[in-house]
Amino acid sequence: MSGIGDYIKEQREQAKISLRQLAEQAGVSNPYLSQIERGLRKPSADILQQIAKGLRISSEALYVQAGILDDRPADSGVRSALMSDPQLSERQKQVLIEIYESFRRESGPTATTAEVVSVIRESSESSESSEPSEPEAPTDSPGPDDLS
Repeated sequence: MSGIGDYIKEQREQAKISLRQLAEQAGVSNPYLSQIERGLRKPSADILQQIAKGLRISSEALYVQAGILDDRPADSGVRSALMSDPQLSERQKQVLIEIYESFRRESGPTATTAEVVSVIRESSESSESSEPSEPEAPTDSPGPDDLS
């Protein structure tokens, strides 16, 4: 039964979150989360969803690990990788997943994971470079010396 617990612990350690911090973020007790990680307790789908939120990964990834959902081999872990990337904001993660899913719908089974990841990376880089910069001060407005 420790498969899901091992996975949660691995994700928590990768995210550099303590057991106590994750328990607090997920809204579960510290001892209960510890028991899940050690394989002594089997969490419900609701608890897995709360833990996923605390880990900032998709709840689907935890459901698959817990055996609640069947793994979708075509995904190749792209969604999980995006959701667990600490350098992306929540908004960036959601946008990238939406882009990824739209490409999958358009392409069907012909697109390779490498192609999709390449497009996602390009999209991520362009979204970072298109962040708004500080507006320039207007040059034709009067300055403090021009006012009488």
